[in-house]
Amino acid sequence: MGLFSRFTDIVNANLNSMLDKAEHPEKMIRMIIGEMEETLVEVRSTAAKNIAEQKTLARKVKTTQEGVAHWHDKAEIALNKGREDLAKSALAQKHKCQAELTQLNEENVQLTDLLSAIQEDAQRLQDKLSEAKRRQDALRLRQESAEVRLKVREKAVIHNIDEAMAKFERYQQKIDHLEAQVESYDLTENKDLSTQISDLEQDDNIEAELAEMKKKVVNG
Repeated sequence: MGLFSRFTDIVNANLNSMLDKAEHPEKMIRMIIGEMEETLVEVRSTAAKNIAEQKTLARKVKTTQEGVAHWHDKAEIALNKGREDLAKSALAQKHKCQAELTQLNEENVQLTDLLSAIQEDAQRLQDKLSEAKRRQDALRLRQESAEVRLKVREKAVIHNIDEAMAKFERYQQKIDHLEAQVESYDLTENKDLSTQISDLEQDDNIEAELAEMKKKVVNG
């Protein structure tokens, strides 16, 4: 089922209100434009039929006018020939053509008024359709803008994550440096201890050798 039930619903529709209340404005505007375009096709089709009918009517008017002139001439000829009876018959045909011509002219006036109304309706509908397409363009621009802004935000989030990871890496490197300093102190401390023990062992060797030399001197 369509949004609109008749032509006046479309031209009187408040697009802004409809779109503001719509859950999905972009879908709503597509539906509105679709129905407007279909209605415009129908209006133009009706106009084309009436224009064709008016052309046919114009040919009938011309033929009937010629008939009026034809029977008028025949009446004059009959009267000039002294045939009043034939002149009356010719005038009767002329009046018949005149009556038909009057009816055709009335139909032509009605068709002209109808075509004028259809033209006004088509213009109103075209204006409404143009308004709807402008709103569609505005919605499209809003959507594109929102998508761009979202991408910018997403890139900003990625940048923040990268920055946080970089900070964490620098923090890790700082910890690694501190641990290396501790290990270097431990390594240095271990070397000092080894050196001290070696020195003690060397002192013992010297003392032992000195004691041995003293024995040799005493016994010598």
